Amino acid sequence: MVSRRLTLLALLCALAAGPARAEIEPGDLTLTVTPERNGNADPFAREMVLLRIHGVYKQQILLEEVVQPTLANFSWTQLGRDAWTRTKLPDGQSAIAFERVIAIFPHHAGDFTLDPFVHRLTVSDAGTRKVVDVRSGSIHLPVAAWKGAGGPDAKEPWWLPARDVAITDSWSPDPETLKIGESTRRIVTIEAQGMVAEGLPPRPVMRTRGILTFAGPVSRETIITPQGPVARATYQWDVKPAIADIIPLDAIKIPWFDTVSRTMREAEIPARQIGGGLPDREGEAPREVSASPYVIAASGLAAFGIGLALIGYGAGGRGRLRIDRATRRALRRAADTGDATAFRAALGPALQSEPGFARIWREDPAVAAGLDALDRAVYAPGGAAPPDLRRLAALLSRPVREPRAAPEADPLKPLDGAPAPP
Repeated sequence: MVSRRLTLLALLCALAAGPARAEIEPGDLTLTVTPERNGNADPFAREMVLLRIHGVYKQQILLEEVVQPTLANFSWTQLGRDAWTRTKLPDGQSAIAFERVIAIFPHHAGDFTLDPFVHRLTVSDAGTRKVVDVRSGSIHLPVAAWKGAGGPDAKEPWWLPARDVAITDSWSPDPETLKIGESTRRIVTIEAQGMVAEGLPPRPVMRTRGILTFAGPVSRETIITPQGPVARATYQWDVKPAIADIIPLDAIKIPWFDTVSRTMREAEIPARQIGGGLPDREGEAPREVSASPYVIAASGLAAFGIGLALIGYGAGGRGRLRIDRATRRALRRAADTGDATAFRAALGPALQSEPGFARIWREDPAVAAGLDALDRAVYAPGGAAPPDLRRLAALLSRPVREPRAAPEADPLKPLDGAPAPP
């Protein structure tokens, strides 16, 4: 500590770059503490408030120490290191500027007053070392009470106040390619602007029928930026299917409080599916082949390098259809950005390559309702509310059974309305 302060003194002496003042005058040493309220509103409990401690000193400083008040009813943490710079005052004089930023978190609602901060400086006053306490003013900081359901005091859902929240979800390998006994690793990262990592929620619960999950470690970090802290938490699971069926994983919704707009919002870990027996590599042959003429034709196309939509044939000659991987990715991208127009456009190539999709999707009530809502959102005059695009993307990305071919009509028509001869 002594060595660090001696180094600091050498820096401060260099920053002063001028003769010591003869004596301390009023205004030579000033200290202010400014709270930054999100949205210029009173904070709620556990919502971060930044305190910017700023000192301007015309005197040459030999030693320094910040004496912080107890901050009863608040938790706090310092963000980054103290900053010392040389500055020019409006009257043209040179001075030394000091800045420290701390984040405070009120424990509960109430009307609070923060005691002054003190910067204890050892300065040279007319050639004599002198200790001076530079005090800031006290700070009035009311903390608002939450009204309505949820909020800081509710056990669930987790209270997450932030300027913005972003979620990334990655799987390795693709969960849709898994078979029984194989495993994949899911990694979910949550980033929240305007808070520290300790305020992020615990690992979400990922549980559904037919899978085994093994939770991995949780890592947390706080990244200091000029705009304030960014909290990041990474959760991971190893997932293994225990049944041969397609296993849907529902989306996990994470409510959070937007500290800028002062409204509740939702972030979402997207829905996915596990299994389905679909190859992850373009051009990979189906795993089962029968003597059906449909399969023979499809196999011939595969031999010439044309991507197949038909896979997983059963003994009855009916195969399974699925939109290609590029289309699935385009749907997920459009769903993640909430772009209904791009989502509808991404379906065009799939319908052109395999018209049977339109019939199959219309026979599924959930898919049909989603497509109708999508068309209204894109084409209706004045627009309409779009459906849940992430859920619709998951439904459309599932493999479906190929429809049975309709019986062909007799090409010989009866003459003059008379029945055809046997």
